[in-house]
Amino acid sequence: MHAAFPDFRLGKVLATSFTGTLSERYGDAVERIPTPQRLVDWLTVNGLAVDSCSTAQLGLARELRESIHAAATAAAIQDALPASAVHVINDRSAQGRAAAILTPEGKRQWRLSPASCVEDALSVIAADAISIIAGERDGKLALCASPTCQAAFFDTSRSRTRKWCDMNTCGNRQKKARFHANQRKNPRSTE
Repeated sequence: MHAAFPDFRLGKVLATSFTGTLSERYGDAVERIPTPQRLVDWLTVNGLAVDSCSTAQLGLARELRESIHAAATAAAIQDALPASAVHVINDRSAQGRAAAILTPEGKRQWRLSPASCVEDALSVIAADAISIIAGERDGKLALCASPTCQAAFFDTSRSRTRKWCDMNTCGNRQKKARFHANQRKNPRSTE
């Protein structure tokens, strides 16, 4: 991967991991797929390898990412899904030529056509978003408690009370901030 770019924030849910390619949306936004090649890298890491990506295809990917984020956010707060987001998600889902296959380990994996293109990979991401937003999978959509992040994530914890999109980033940042605030209030507690 390219050292000049921020690391990917990988999760277990394809669609919400994809929305995480733009993080800190309400702070200093971090774009994790700033170039077409970086999108190729992200797709490869997520099992959706494509040979190349054009600037126009990167634009389609970003449009899908923002549509998934808008729809997942609405679903998480139990609001009406934005019609424009639903339209983009449905269009991207219908435009690809990917097939679900069963691995020998009993897992579902996506197979893109031999001449796979970005649109095929985007259709898989859109289909994943549809299954989550439609409530077909065990879990619930939630929003990160970090005021600068507020990313939509899919909570599969037993209690469905997870607060952070990622404990290693947003969760730790919030815990450190709380710790330092307590230290300023009680400076003698460290002696």
